[in-house]
Amino acid sequence: MNERTTDRVTRRRLLRGTAAAGLAGLAGCAGGGGDDAGSGNDTATNGSSTETQGEVGPAETLSVAQVKTPLGFDPIQANNVPSLQIVERLFDSLYTYAEGTELVPEIAAADPEITRDGTRYVVPLREEARFQNGDPVTAEDVKYSFEAPGREETPNGSEFDMIDSISVVDESTVQFDLAYSFGPFRHTLAWEPVPKSVRESDRDAFHTESPVGTGPFQLVDWQEGQYVTLERWDDYWGDEQANVARIEFEPVEESTTRVTTLRQGNNDIIEEIPPKLYSTVEQIPNASVTETPGLGYYYLAFNCNEGPTADKRVREAVDYCVDMDQAVSNFVEPAGERQYTPLPQSLIDDWGFPQEQWAEIPHEKNVDEARRLFDEAGVDADYSWRIIVPPDDKREQIGVSVANGLQEAGFDAEVQRLDWGAFLDAYSTGNESDYNMYTLGWLDEVDPDGYLYYMFHESEEGSTNGCYYRNDEVMTKLDEARQTADREQRKSLYTDVVTTLMEDRPHLAAYNLKNSFGVRDRVAGFEPHTMPSQNPRFVTDSGRVSLEK
Repeated sequence: MNERTTDRVTRRRLLRGTAAAGLAGLAGCAGGGGDDAGSGNDTATNGSSTETQGEVGPAETLSVAQVKTPLGFDPIQANNVPSLQIVERLFDSLYTYAEGTELVPEIAAADPEITRDGTRYVVPLREEARFQNGDPVTAEDVKYSFEAPGREETPNGSEFDMIDSISVVDESTVQFDLAYSFGPFRHTLAWEPVPKSVRESDRDAFHTESPVGTGPFQLVDWQEGQYVTLERWDDYWGDEQANVARIEFEPVEESTTRVTTLRQGNNDIIEEIPPKLYSTVEQIPNASVTETPGLGYYYLAFNCNEGPTADKRVREAVDYCVDMDQAVSNFVEPAGERQYTPLPQSLIDDWGFPQEQWAEIPHEKNVDEARRLFDEAGVDADYSWRIIVPPDDKREQIGVSVANGLQEAGFDAEVQRLDWGAFLDAYSTGNESDYNMYTLGWLDEVDPDGYLYYMFHESEEGSTNGCYYRNDEVMTKLDEARQTADREQRKSLYTDVVTTLMEDRPHLAAYNLKNSFGVRDRVAGFEPHTMPSQNPRFVTDSGRVSLEK
């Protein structure tokens, strides 16, 4: 998927970008726009039956401010972050994520058995797993849940293109046979089963009124654009019951307004603190900022198709023009941190990639060396550079920092801030007249393939996301890495690929944003997760979220 599209193609791959209200597929993505750019009832519906919940007082209710409103709760259809933040509370997955990007069994009873050169995965199910209407989770439900997105042509359907067939071995065992070996397939198994019979009886109601999940919370009430109310499912089958009795989610799009709701005590947790508001939140009595590195990747990309930036020497010269460490310090911190590669730190840590080696490849600022390389590449001293940026303050400032360095080197350089429609039309054309460079961001969440293949492979599926980078050796290794299930082999291939990419410089890596939250002191035990859709978690390896009464 590349940022030419205005909707997400898959649940696991988000574009960090568009904030336009009409682009629903991107509605939950952080980073769009500038930095400052209710109550429910007591009824939970489970299929065709209605269950009255007990009274829940304010002291037992956790209030959370989201950035955007959810759009629905059926895992088969849901594909924006606010919706997924609710879905993850209502539904458990076959496999889920612990504290990073490593998978652990949830509804699955154990790791999958992988055979036939990585094309067959056999998954055992926990016999005690139950839906909220009391029905057991069966292999037939799992088969249905993985087939439905493609059969119904939902936005999530392309996530399962590699599956050739799904078989019910017995009531608690399901078998996946792939059309080809696909290295990241384990992450495809991090999917939420739904009850086939309930969903098929009324798909629309399942999405918006009465989802029946397996998770620790149930949907009580929802008014789109106003609130979502969840209550704890006291008969939850899982290992850890939540301490929190009720959760009220409220969409608050404007960041200063979210901070105000935290200060006034209207919300206990607010998400996404922009750089300019960090100190404001930190000064609120009885509240603080809680954060963890996210899985985003923000960068400056070069037009490798036309113009001087098609020359590797010129891209290296531009690297010498900018002090990216200083730019990130000035314009992104404390809401983000310097990132040196296309892979976020969580993936680097989980895979054991050579971060220190890679961090040595970007240059420190040296305008004299930049001029030497520009001269060597034959760039005309009268050349005028054009950098296009989307409507986001942080990304614009990265573009301005590069333009200032080009001006120090003796060139004319223009930074043009475009609205999202104009930017999306221009950035991927490959035309020198449209851009020499652009700034953008990406979030895949789970596997190196989702960053490296989709941004740098020149296939139709990858299409290098607008930079038109070409390197046959890199393309071959990216193909090999996604076609093997051997993790060590994949790690070796990706290590070579990232090293070459950093030396060829189709991108200059810039920063990663943190998943940041303002949290009132009455909330104990809240630990943000590196994946935005996993937040807010109420049960973690180290404990459970609780509220002081």
